[in-house]
Amino acid sequence: MRLFYSPTSPYVRKVSVVLQETGLADRVTLTPVAGNPLAPGTMPVDHNPLGKVPALVLDNGQVLFDSRVITRYLDTQAKAGLYPEGEAVWAILTAEALADGILDAALAAVYETRLRPEEIRFVPWVEGQIAKINRALDAAERDHAPLLHGPLTMAQIALGVALGYVDFRLAHLEWRATRPHLAAWEAEFGQRPAMLATRPVG
Repeated sequence: MRLFYSPTSPYVRKVSVVLQETGLADRVTLTPVAGNPLAPGTMPVDHNPLGKVPALVLDNGQVLFDSRVITRYLDTQAKAGLYPEGEAVWAILTAEALADGILDAALAAVYETRLRPEEIRFVPWVEGQIAKINRALDAAERDHAPLLHGPLTMAQIALGVALGYVDFRLAHLEWRATRPHLAAWEAEFGQRPAMLATRPVG
């Protein structure tokens, strides 16, 4: 398999963590790409018309995207149980969607502040994205604590990656100050070898 990736993409990090946790990393060839919505650069537009990463090319030539499709595929291949069977899967998928929503809002805020010239920057838009992040973190602290313990699931990986990205790009939010359960959980979960090996830099 071939994975198109960017080392700072949190969606790629989700896939990378799953590859390591499932023991499938040695079956994947990594192809680095670079670009953004304004300048696609080497992003894999021939494999994903949206020009986004991650994109996974299977051995038969089929292409999978986005991260949720890829992680579900990898979990199926490894029979790792990151997405449990039966009714329990719905809570896991919902928590993963919440975590991905944090990433979506964080990236929207980052693009607005890093890519848009300061004189045309839309501050209320950024504030709206930050509000989404805070609401989602509050919900994770309040409603999803039971999912953070026990056997490893995709809810844990997705939330761990989301918190890591907030630390990476939006550290000024100081999210730990009012969310002690999340903070304690992340302090432990973030020390997993797969999380340490995929920590973003730059």
